[in-house]
Amino acid sequence: MVPRLPPPNEVASIAVIGLGAMGGPICRNLATKAGVPVLAFDRDPTRVAALADCPAQPAADLEEVAEADLVVVCVPGAPETRMVCLGGTDEPGLVDHVRAGQIVVDCTTATREVNLEVAEALARRGAHFADAPVARGVPNAIDGTLSITVGGSSEIVAAITPWLAAFGSDIAHCGPVGTGTVMKLMNNMVLFENVSALAEAMAIATRAGVDRAAVLDLLGQGSADSFALRRHGSFMTTGDYPTDRFPTTYSLKDLGYALDLAAQVGVDARGAALVAERFSDVVDQGWGDYYSPVVYRLFEDDGKGERAP
Repeated sequence: MVPRLPPPNEVASIAVIGLGAMGGPICRNLATKAGVPVLAFDRDPTRVAALADCPAQPAADLEEVAEADLVVVCVPGAPETRMVCLGGTDEPGLVDHVRAGQIVVDCTTATREVNLEVAEALARRGAHFADAPVARGVPNAIDGTLSITVGGSSEIVAAITPWLAAFGSDIAHCGPVGTGTVMKLMNNMVLFENVSALAEAMAIATRAGVDRAAVLDLLGQGSADSFALRRHGSFMTTGDYPTDRFPTTYSLKDLGYALDLAAQVGVDARGAALVAERFSDVVDQGWGDYYSPVVYRLFEDDGKGERAP
């Protein structure tokens, strides 16, 4: 049974664990806007060094991180969240260092199961948890306009919202712990299905004689316009797929989480399953480090050994 928790501590310091493509900008925004000391921690020292020009101070380990009143976690996925928060066989986790009243916020796209597991472990130590995965991508992480879906108690969501506002412009309380992650997974599932549909449309239109440079502009003039078209589609037009954004390997990971959730609740998500197959093909081709619009490469061979226009 989860014990009754004490009220959250007043936030006089913040720590960020995980300084990758999303966590790094999140930490930078907090350090420059929050008005309280911010600690930065990552196992990769180059990521810590990349924040040397902002007010964030390096933390040596999780024990030092746990001195902060609010701890923000932003790591690649569920296994990393579990390791950071709960530790391993021979390695302590954040839960071993927290104190009553602290708040841990996980901005990772993980799973509902991990969220609940971490929340229960923290509660046994008198600490609070909220899942708050972020969406919209690296450009929005940099300028502090991420979309954040939050799962947690109303009290904790109210306590953390002013701090989330340092890196997010749209913050939605979705329900109890785990629901923020559910909505982030659904967001990504719909996004990736749109990206796959755009690749199909590009392939069909170009093979039917429409100039490649015009396809997405023309789609954008009608009801097919979307965030995915404007953010992701341009890369299909140029064929220049970046490696400094959310890689297809991560997209495939998130689709796997979404499909697992669909199976748990009895939904036949065959559209998402098809996209997962395509993203698996992308990874098998060695393109997994590229941004997900690279899925269009699967369509570029016109069946005659020639590249589509």
